[in-house]
Amino acid sequence: MLNAKVFEDLSGKLHDAVKNSPARDIEKNMRALLAQGFTKLDLVTREEFDIQTQVLARTREQLTVLEARVAELEAMRESN
Repeated sequence: MLNAKVFEDLSGKLHDAVKNSPARDIEKNMRALLAQGFTKLDLVTREEFDIQTQVLARTREQLTVLEARVAELEAMRESN
């Protein structure tokens, strides 16, 4: 049975081989192309999306309160 040291050595050698190979250059170029493509799109970060989701939730809560208040005021007006 192989021990962990053999796997670590093999992993390190594979990592070094990929790091110094044309595959690494291809990966860098693909990342650059993707990044350039994404900047042309109208995208937001996950953080920005989450913030806007929270803002929308608060706005909905306020709208519900205001709708109830308007209904209350209309009921008072109709009773007078």
